[in-house]
Amino acid sequence: MTKKQFITFNPYFFYPFFIWMIAGGTLQFFFTKEELFRAINTNSNPIIDSFIYYITWIGQAEIIIPVLLFLFIYKEYRNWWYFLSALLCNIIPFFLQQLLKFYYDEPRPINYFHNAPWIHYVTGWPVLYNRSFPSGHTEGAFSLFCFLSFILPANKKKYGLLFFFIALFVGYSRIYLTAHFFEDVYVGSLVGVLTTTLFYALMIPYKKTSIK
Repeated sequence: MTKKQFITFNPYFFYPFFIWMIAGGTLQFFFTKEELFRAINTNSNPIIDSFIYYITWIGQAEIIIPVLLFLFIYKEYRNWWYFLSALLCNIIPFFLQQLLKFYYDEPRPINYFHNAPWIHYVTGWPVLYNRSFPSGHTEGAFSLFCFLSFILPANKKKYGLLFFFIALFVGYSRIYLTAHFFEDVYVGSLVGVLTTTLFYALMIPYKKTSIK
């Protein structure tokens, strides 16, 4: 493989993510927890209601695992480096956010607002009460798409922008579905991207020895 083929940084994913880090942090500085939640959760419509439930599934293991396994159909991903990298870059962030959930044990919006009548619900989505911080679905989506943006071939890097917005939309869905607050989604995205990036960087030195 040429040096060019080993380019891993994807500006199409990471530049929007850097903007999100700044914008998300700024919003939390100027607006309260309730204001940010209301801005998304109460601005609902039947069209969004009809498909938002399926969007949120992208951040679940039932989708993440098959996507990662699907790549085995391509010869360049049928090696121990891809398998171990995919495992570390997705399972370590998962365990980290689970530890944070159990440590903080923050109430979900339905619990925090005491089942306020203004809260919008989507039929079919389970009512959740505890372990709100951070958002596991958001972490899962950002970990997955961050990892995929790394392993995209050099001529496919532009798909990183699409990956970023899909992950962000998963985060949006968590607030819309009354499952999380803005801060849960924000930190979930940070856990997903930063942890995935760290472990991917640790795996880079072994890439050339596994791919011939």
